[in-house]
Amino acid sequence: MHSARRLLLLVAASAVALTAAAPALAQQAVPTDPFAHAASDIPADSNVRFGTLPNGMQYAVLRNATPPGQASFRLRIDAGSLMENEDQLGLAHFMEHMAFNGTTNIPENDLLRILERLGLAFGADTNAYTGFDETVYMLELPRTNDETVDTSLRIMREQVSEALMAPEAVEAERGVIVGEERLRNTPGLRSVKAQLALLAPGQRISQRLPIGDLEIIRNAPRERFVEFYNAYYRPSRATFVAVGDFDVDVMEAKIRGAFESWEPKAADGAEPDLGTVAPREPGTSILVEPGIQSSIQLNWTKAPDLDPDTAGERRSNLITNLGLAVLNRRLGEIARGDNPPFVSASAGQSTLANSLDIATISASFNPGGWKPALETIEQAQRRLVQYGVSDSELQREITEYRTSLENAVAGAATRRTPALASGIVGSVNGRTVFSSPQTNLELFNASVEGLTAAQVNQSLQTVFTGGGPLALVVTPVEIEGGEAAVTAALEASRQTAVAAPAAQAELEWPYTQFGAAGTVAERREIAEVGATVVTFANGVRLTVKPTDFRDEQILVSVSTGIGEQGLPTDRATPQSLAPFFVASGGLGRLTFDEMNRVLNGHVYSAGFSVGDDAYSFSGATRPADLGLEMQVLTAYLTDPGLRAAPFEQIKGLFPQIIAQQMATPGGAFGVQASGLLASGDKRQSLPTAEEVASWTIADARAGIIEGLSTGPIDVVVVGDVTVDDAIAAVAPTFGALPRRGPNAQPAPGATELRFPAGTAEPVRLTHNGPAEQTLAYIAWPTTDAVDDRTEARRISMMTEVLKLRVLEVIREQQALAYSPGTGGSASDTYRGYGSVSIRAEIAADKVDPFYAAVASIVASLKEAPPSEDELNRARLPVIESLRRAQAGNEYWMGQLADVAEKPSDVEQTLTHISDLEAVTPADIQALARQYLRDDTAWKAIVVSAQAQQ
Repeated sequence: MHSARRLLLLVAASAVALTAAAPALAQQAVPTDPFAHAASDIPADSNVRFGTLPNGMQYAVLRNATPPGQASFRLRIDAGSLMENEDQLGLAHFMEHMAFNGTTNIPENDLLRILERLGLAFGADTNAYTGFDETVYMLELPRTNDETVDTSLRIMREQVSEALMAPEAVEAERGVIVGEERLRNTPGLRSVKAQLALLAPGQRISQRLPIGDLEIIRNAPRERFVEFYNAYYRPSRATFVAVGDFDVDVMEAKIRGAFESWEPKAADGAEPDLGTVAPREPGTSILVEPGIQSSIQLNWTKAPDLDPDTAGERRSNLITNLGLAVLNRRLGEIARGDNPPFVSASAGQSTLANSLDIATISASFNPGGWKPALETIEQAQRRLVQYGVSDSELQREITEYRTSLENAVAGAATRRTPALASGIVGSVNGRTVFSSPQTNLELFNASVEGLTAAQVNQSLQTVFTGGGPLALVVTPVEIEGGEAAVTAALEASRQTAVAAPAAQAELEWPYTQFGAAGTVAERREIAEVGATVVTFANGVRLTVKPTDFRDEQILVSVSTGIGEQGLPTDRATPQSLAPFFVASGGLGRLTFDEMNRVLNGHVYSAGFSVGDDAYSFSGATRPADLGLEMQVLTAYLTDPGLRAAPFEQIKGLFPQIIAQQMATPGGAFGVQASGLLASGDKRQSLPTAEEVASWTIADARAGIIEGLSTGPIDVVVVGDVTVDDAIAAVAPTFGALPRRGPNAQPAPGATELRFPAGTAEPVRLTHNGPAEQTLAYIAWPTTDAVDDRTEARRISMMTEVLKLRVLEVIREQQALAYSPGTGGSASDTYRGYGSVSIRAEIAADKVDPFYAAVASIVASLKEAPPSEDELNRARLPVIESLRRAQAGNEYWMGQLADVAEKPSDVEQTLTHISDLEAVTPADIQALARQYLRDDTAWKAIVVSAQAQQ
């Protein structure tokens, strides 16, 4: 078949030929990559208005009111690092930065400030990214009034057609890019480089990671930027996407008005020669990288499939993917079994940046366990190909897939605007049709009608073929015998006969009866927040908030006990690992995988956490499965499996987790400073590998069961639900349980947390990464948000002003760090415990300049209040983000968590925005003087252990 690009260009050329006789359209430019539905029998989503300007720029406009009054803009340029010449390595990404650093009509420092005044925060709402084959600029608009929309369109137009790339701005930004390279130089990135070198030798993609070449970043002259910009930033390579709560006709007219006059400044840049996939024999490569998760993968490569997205192509891919879904489920069950050969494993196939197709099966394992991991995945792959999938396995995957698509149809009217905008951009980059959920379901049903296991098994014969298998082992420690040992083990495994998988027994869901259904003792409305509190006769409290934010989405949380306050402060306990093994341990009468089998086709979930003052289960479901969700969570509370297998798995994995964290300054800070910032409280400290190794499943079971056994039960339900339906689901589950006693007494000293005393000199910590990487940190104690949250909110505004100045001084003016962070916290459990902090990952010789910059920033805030404009630029994005969150179920789950017990929380919720709006510049200055004191500041630096050798 024709390649996608060739076929699309033929269609576009035909369209031009048909209209050539009309003078008004004779100059219509051809987009570099027309929308995929132009060459497909799959209809595009009819709610999206697709169009092309005379200059070749494409646009897609979609009205969507979730959340209301907001919009998402995306501007995609069909160019990334693959388009760079040898003397431009890294400049596609560098150019993305320069688009924010001054344009013809917007001075360098004004662009972000203009957006901040409209309520857009840098990073959260104003961002961009550069990939191999695209660069995308993104704005999240808090409002869709003319001022916000027109200003945002003007800025995005200026970015792609009027970037100045002033020499002084380029020079200033070099240090920022170098800082980003330093930040991203992690074991994970080095692993990706090794993988590309193995899979695509000689191909362009293996030599074009977007971060680029440091020498070029430091020294490339301005004209190199201009060459790339003029060649690839052009209307025929641009696609603008607008999704949000607006009139489509009006938005389309605004897009045309902003971009129709854009004309290219030079000839179109050349399409890169991506190279060809070389024939490959089986081979092995090993990357030894301290701090990396141990993993092994088997890869097969072949020329990329660039056929256009059609119904036939989707059906073919679906059939194969259903077979791979069976394989992935088998691998997951192996990982969750007793004494598993790996921590996790998966298989899949993909096309990488139009360069090659890859089929992969991979596994993560604990150090030293490479051989059983290799043997298991290799034989699982051959077992799939040799014996195929069973009819029951296939039907299970079809049911699960169909359920997901049906949910998407049911919830289509309340899809989230940012996700839709990114989805349209993704379809452009992937050259796929942006089809509606209903179309996707119809295509799926047509594809699986009459589908047999034999057909799936036939398609699986071609998946793991091509060049290979190419084995890549990534390990933090040397492998005895090296590549020869891995190759020999792989060959031996391939000679081992495999047996057909055993059939699995039919199961039933046993958790349907928990006693006589509970009765309602009290029902109380909280009209101010649209919630109802229901108390059952057994003391269970249910808080319900019906919403119309998301169709078919219901969130549930269940809390009981006193959480960390029941744990000792002077020693670590297995409860710190509970989130990793409670849910995956399944139930007393069903393992986790047996639950998945028996509940196939239902929508439910279960998570577990240990909070400051409660143990919590959580889940998400749909209206049809709310009763089942309550049965699942009640079963977890009353009959948790707490099996040894997942507990032993996290124990075995824990040393690797520590090693991975210690490989970067940020990770090492998290490992070592979490306890230090709580004055050594062991509940806040990450346990050591030695402590974890000493724990037993018996210890873990005893602690969890004891913690779950006492205290009132609070259930919170938010989403597409009625109060009566929530009552009907809780009454026969939690409402049917025996009345529970009061909460346990806290452990001695467990009701307090203390911030550490100030330090004259930074506490010195170490990491195991490159010598040039360092982290510097400073924090000041503040206050809590236990009862009245007003002061904590005022401090948060001071923190936001600090953030603006930290970005301006530490990133933009001094280029000390790519992503300096400013944060704040205020405990809602521990009185007096809160802090404000500034941190940055910097070069090893920039510690003193960092602290000098922080001192200058803090002093300036104490000496004079910020301007009203600066305060608003800090405040408005926070308020708009809060308003956006208030249109989501997740926000209300958090706000209503304690309202049944603490009615005063209602007022605290209602006054959040007004509290922020009431803060004045003078307040910010006073808060800085009160809290940002030299004598209370706690400092730490994290330096490389290599630098001390």
